[in-house]
Amino acid sequence: MNRLRDMVVKAFRDGDLLLCLAITLPMFLANESPEVGQPPGLPLSWVRIAAVPLLTLAVAVGRRRPVVAAGVPAALALAVTPELYTDSFMISQLLLAFLLGRRTAGMRPGLLFFAGVCLAGLAAANLTPGATLSTWLSLVTTAVAIILLPWLAGRYARQHDELVRTGWELAERLERERDLIGERMRLVERSRIAGDMHDSLGHELSLVALSAAALQVHPGLDEPARKAAAELRASAAKATERLHEIIGVLREDGETAPVLPSGDTVAALVNRAAAAGMAVRLYDEVGRLTPMADRAAYRVVQESLTNAAKHAPGAAVTVRLDSDPAAGKAVVSVVNTAPPAGAEFDAGARPDQRPSRRPPEAGSGGYGLVSLDERVRLAGGTLRARPADGGFAVTARLPLTAEATLTAGAAALTTETAALTTGTAEIAATPPDSRRELALARRKIRRSVIDAIWMPVAAAAALLPLTSGYDLYTAHRSVLDAGVYGELRVGQSLASLESRLPAYQVDDGGRPRGAPADPQGTDECRFYRISANSLSPAYRLCFTGGRLSHKDEVPTVRR
Repeated sequence: MNRLRDMVVKAFRDGDLLLCLAITLPMFLANESPEVGQPPGLPLSWVRIAAVPLLTLAVAVGRRRPVVAAGVPAALALAVTPELYTDSFMISQLLLAFLLGRRTAGMRPGLLFFAGVCLAGLAAANLTPGATLSTWLSLVTTAVAIILLPWLAGRYARQHDELVRTGWELAERLERERDLIGERMRLVERSRIAGDMHDSLGHELSLVALSAAALQVHPGLDEPARKAAAELRASAAKATERLHEIIGVLREDGETAPVLPSGDTVAALVNRAAAAGMAVRLYDEVGRLTPMADRAAYRVVQESLTNAAKHAPGAAVTVRLDSDPAAGKAVVSVVNTAPPAGAEFDAGARPDQRPSRRPPEAGSGGYGLVSLDERVRLAGGTLRARPADGGFAVTARLPLTAEATLTAGAAALTTETAALTTGTAEIAATPPDSRRELALARRKIRRSVIDAIWMPVAAAAALLPLTSGYDLYTAHRSVLDAGVYGELRVGQSLASLESRLPAYQVDDGGRPRGAPADPQGTDECRFYRISANSLSPAYRLCFTGGRLSHKDEVPTVRR
């Protein structure tokens, strides 16, 4: 019981129940002429009785088999008349043809269904007594009106819904992408902050470790103080390594280095390193640099001292700032010698925890040298890092003047801009997926609108010459010559007159509209045209018992 109730509720919610009522109600309300369906096909009353369960079944399978559902009312209408049109099944054919276009994606099902109805109508016209080519042409015209046009309207509705749905999907996608871009920008900013922490805090921790090492070997300390200094040094070294590991994960994209700390200079940096116990000397012969070059020089010295303290503890370091007036360059070089034998931060540490005493190769200092190279390049200079006499040397060449700095920096940015322009042109040549999908949806709905116009026009263009040609042909073949009509005599047998009468009658043997009632006692009356260009008046020949009993001219309604 609950399952049946759920099915009824679902059918009412989906609209199937209302659809079923809409297409079955005409079975009980339609009041058609008794002439419809009597000569050609099955009795209309019988077909109506069978139509109610069949149409209900069509609604039930309509979502899964829309072609089958649309075929049920068409088959019922053909069973009544080969002309397809009946008041009882017109609404069901219109609605189910519309749903056929609404529920099928391609054009093939609808076109094949239309062609199948036309072919079935042709077969029905050939099998039905009294049906002619005009009957089939009438069926095709009816099929265009109640099958093809509703199907095209359903296709248009489907394409419109797809366009709307595509627009909402694109809007949701753009919203998601906007959120992702915002999240990415936040992550980039966090990564940049992490880089700043690595470059500045790592340097300070290295100096702390050097100070602790100097304190450990101070002759005035007792053993507990030396032990505390050793633990401090080990903790600082471990914190430096941990900072490098953690921040290194966040800086996989090689973020640029931070700006120069406010008020700090290369001389102050070297003095802090010397005070921490590093054997470092400064030779400054370059004087004042431009702000951008000065920041780059500071970062070169800072990163080089940090690497020397980390990878070559105890080594002598020389910092030199020279100038090359001929080239218009300032030369910043930081050179450390090989570390003394046995120099370690913690003699008691395991071998895998001891800092490497081998000078790093170019780029092996992690992300520091990558950041330096980017900073020096944007300042208009060049950076070179290489092993030198067992130690390591970092050399940067920077412009001396602001004009040279701007020119070189602009050249570097121009190169990047050219690359970006090329990439942008390639991207512009290929629209984004969202734009392509929206354009494709729009093309589909435009094509659907075009189909809704050209298909009926093409069908009408094909039917018009056929129907006009057929009407013209039958009009000339239904004319009874006036001389022949004058020679006809009452009492002549139909068999003797058959060869002299036209091959066609008015309206293909049907009764012309407006014709007077047949004389009493006659079995059959035939109507023939007097002129091919007019139906009124017409010759009427009536037969009784197979012989001509009446002949006269009667008026008919003009077309």
